[in-house]
Amino acid sequence: MSTSVDELLPLATEVKVSEDELTVRLADGRTISVPLVWFPRLLHATKAQRANFELIGEGDGIHWPDVDEDISVAGLLRGVKAPHERKPVPAA
Repeated sequence: MSTSVDELLPLATEVKVSEDELTVRLADGRTISVPLVWFPRLLHATKAQRANFELIGEGDGIHWPDVDEDISVAGLLRGVKAPHERKPVPAA
């Protein structure tokens, strides 16, 4: 029995960012929610900056160009937070 790579890679299909939570819906039906404090750049971003994102690749990750933040879906599933030494980008 073989498993294709596509079956192993979780892909984002929908992203929502509230004042305190990042929620990502995956193509396989799962939903991941993590506290926004894990990602200081998003936490300190404006609502408009949080809303301006794009899916990387086929949904492997999420990129916020206004705050220079990239988050992988695999990292979210592993519970990886942003490194502490990163400074938030000031809100415009």
